Amino acid sequence: MSLVRHAAVAGMFYAADPAILAGDVRRFLDGAPAKRAEEADAPFPKAIIAPHAGYVYSGPIAASVYARIKEARREIRRVVLFGPSHRVAFPGLAVPSVDFFETPLGRVPLDRQAIGGLLRLQGVATLDAAHAQEHSLEVHLPFLQTVLDDFTLIPVVVGDASPELVAAAMEALWGGNETLVVVSSDLSHYHDYDHARQMDGTTSRAIERLDLGAIAYDQACGRTPIAGLLLEARRHGLTVETLDLRNSGDTAGPRDRVVGYGGWIFRPKENLSGTRDQQENGAATLRRHAPLLLALARQSINARLNGQDCPRPQGLPAFLDAPGASFVTLKKHGDLRGCIGSAVAWRPLADDILDNATAAAFRDPRFTPLSPAEWGEIELSLSVLTPPEPIRFTSEADLLAQLRPREDGLIIEDGTHRALFLPIVWEMLPDPKDFLHHLKRKAGLPDHHWSHSFTARRFHAVEFDERPDS
Repeated sequence: MSLVRHAAVAGMFYAADPAILAGDVRRFLDGAPAKRAEEADAPFPKAIIAPHAGYVYSGPIAASVYARIKEARREIRRVVLFGPSHRVAFPGLAVPSVDFFETPLGRVPLDRQAIGGLLRLQGVATLDAAHAQEHSLEVHLPFLQTVLDDFTLIPVVVGDASPELVAAAMEALWGGNETLVVVSSDLSHYHDYDHARQMDGTTSRAIERLDLGAIAYDQACGRTPIAGLLLEARRHGLTVETLDLRNSGDTAGPRDRVVGYGGWIFRPKENLSGTRDQQENGAATLRRHAPLLLALARQSINARLNGQDCPRPQGLPAFLDAPGASFVTLKKHGDLRGCIGSAVAWRPLADDILDNATAAAFRDPRFTPLSPAEWGEIELSLSVLTPPEPIRFTSEADLLAQLRPREDGLIIEDGTHRALFLPIVWEMLPDPKDFLHHLKRKAGLPDHHWSHSFTARRFHAVEFDERPDS
């Protein structure tokens, strides 16, 4: 028998009658500002921050954000929703045990498998009491039910937790374009109108800078989930845009004691795929500078072996300042001696290469740290990754049919299980089925594992090493 969390604040925060509620949400969405012409080719939002007050107060501000999600209604199949606890005190993060969340607009199925994976994180526990009367998650559901097609939900109430724990939970569920991350938060509480505008403006600028340290608890009730999202935005190289910033004095309340509301969207810096010309031009640039990139990796390891830090050299080409994702591999007499890298671009490529080189040499948990005696026997290779692109598939056979041996790198995810193979792995596993099954094992999954939350993303890599003919 399915367990259901029934609506707790219908008739209070929003209308209990389905027809009235549907009309209210549509009216808010119809009144939202239109997308600007320069946003026509912008990537779909990956994450949003929206408020959770009663609709008469914050509905128009929430609609400013959710109106931008409508165009991705067929792309987004899973929503990860984080909101602060208002009624129950507890440590860490709380997930529910139920199978559905219900509003007057219908039931939303929960992704029980992903929730089960999330429970493996220390600090995450099942606590239905935290969800039973919590409005910070519930008020988002009618908007999501209106702007999206079918989707599953992973609701997380944030208690006394660190931003790092929130970020780890988000990272475990990050996925690709099929997953939207929603953070629920209001802003300042119960100041006069002008003081609230000043405070909320400061908070908005901190969010735009991804500066989690500049946001205090009196600036946003959802300060902790916001801070976790800002950490993830840094990691994944997302840009932030403020869509709306108002307070209850602008919508339906008096101005002597107001609550602030804001709406933000987080996007990748570029379309995930890019154009073919852009990819080819970028690959040509990387190959032309291959000796320099390999030298950066070698200098970084050499400095650490001598007990020194390796500062970033001056006068590097401009493309090394752009975000880039790299893997650095060490081999000794042809055998793997270390390999560490970044799956997504979140910092300048030069910094990524410098850090991954020392990580591969000294922090790969599969090997002891590199010794000075071995250094002369080490060959380096470097892979620079293109942004990952989601693969749409309906079964394992469908996924296997779409894989391109010796060309595709592959990232698979299911809940907290994740693994990556570089394209070079095809040299050892040329059969697509072997390639996928070994990758599943690397992720801690059985060979024949399959679920509806299982995702795959492909990428390409520009690869070069220190051999004279590379």
